[in-house]
Amino acid sequence: MKVAFLTLGCKVNFYETEKMIKAFEAEKMEVVPFKEKADVYIVNTCTVTNIADRKSRKMLHRAKKMNPGSIVVAVGCYAESGRENLEQDEAIDVILNNRDKESIVGQIQQYLKEKHPEYLNGEDGVAKPSEHFHSGNPSEERTRKYIKIQDGCNQFCSYCMIPYVRGGGILSSRTEEEILEEVKRYVTQGFQEIVLTGIHLSSYGVDRSLYKQFVELKGRPLVELMKKLEEIPGLERIRLGSLEPRIICDEFLVELKKITKFCPHFHLSLQSGCDAVLQRMNRHYTAEEYREKCERIRQFYEHPAITTDVIVGFPGETEEEFQETLRFVKSIELSDVHVFPYSMRNGTKAAKMDNQVEPQEKHRRSEELIREVEKLKENYQRYFVGKEVRVLFEEVQEIHGEAYLTGHNERYVRFGIPVQGTTYRENQIVSFVANEKNIL
Repeated sequence: MKVAFLTLGCKVNFYETEKMIKAFEAEKMEVVPFKEKADVYIVNTCTVTNIADRKSRKMLHRAKKMNPGSIVVAVGCYAESGRENLEQDEAIDVILNNRDKESIVGQIQQYLKEKHPEYLNGEDGVAKPSEHFHSGNPSEERTRKYIKIQDGCNQFCSYCMIPYVRGGGILSSRTEEEILEEVKRYVTQGFQEIVLTGIHLSSYGVDRSLYKQFVELKGRPLVELMKKLEEIPGLERIRLGSLEPRIICDEFLVELKKITKFCPHFHLSLQSGCDAVLQRMNRHYTAEEYREKCERIRQFYEHPAITTDVIVGFPGETEEEFQETLRFVKSIELSDVHVFPYSMRNGTKAAKMDNQVEPQEKHRRSEELIREVEKLKENYQRYFVGKEVRVLFEEVQEIHGEAYLTGHNERYVRFGIPVQGTTYRENQIVSFVANEKNIL
């Protein structure tokens, strides 16, 4: 039996897809690329925006068109938030929640036993293994591995569906022992860099603590985990996924600074530079508090990468409030910003708010902010010209018709060198003096 996967959305989804792939491989099922004909297509869906919902539906329909006789499975966040619509869609055969991912092989085998026994081996009810079994996860990175250490979010921002489709506000952290064992396994496979990720990474360890809020823990469980990870021979870099600004404090940074393998790239979610909008979003900080967090980081690290997300066109956002965000983003000199037009999510408080911003106005504001972000990014990258950088080369890409070996430094700036004439290779960390042509 051939199984194909497609993953949409966040790095947590990609991590969970990899786990599902390994579960099918353990049963000797052949995992093939999504574009190939398969018996079962599994789409790990996303629901963070309306666009994500539409793309999830589109890819589910595409799977059925590729093989009308296949079993099409919707799993993940949109499978939860959009279940009512999916149940009425004849293209989708099986709908599974996020919590079903760990038992997906059994769930699919049970469905096949009841609906499609021709796929089974009769007596034991086990799906038929492929005659030409092989591992087929073409999108898997070979140098950097994402490690999910936490699930769930209890912040309930007014625009976000994720707490509702990821455990209903219940936090769940993996044990240190389990994480360490997994990382050691990947290091033995040749991975030199890991990225710790989660639905609300800053909450790691809260569910196992006497404290009820991650701000009271001051990031101790996360830092203690990283200290133990640093001791693993062969692991060269440790990155963190998105952090809540409120985790940044002197106590956290003092301990973080001791971890020499930590990459000084902080992705601190902002969403708006206007206090009135932040309050409507149910974000628990002000713009000036965010600025103070950035200043603290810069006191501990030289030229750290500080990146963020910003939503434009949130309900009620006036032109004056947008301009306030624009001025704020420019003033704190971030290294990069992901800009998102607000997307209404039914079931959230923001969807019921008055003064929804027109789509064309959201687009205009998004384009205006993106233009300023490009300037910020260029200013940040210019710092590295003439300086020695350490780059983990990851892949060969064609750039302006020429093959380049490309990768990132610790601050996640992308560099590249022409393949022709170099002895460097993928998955190698190399130090060299950067010039303007190196920065991609």
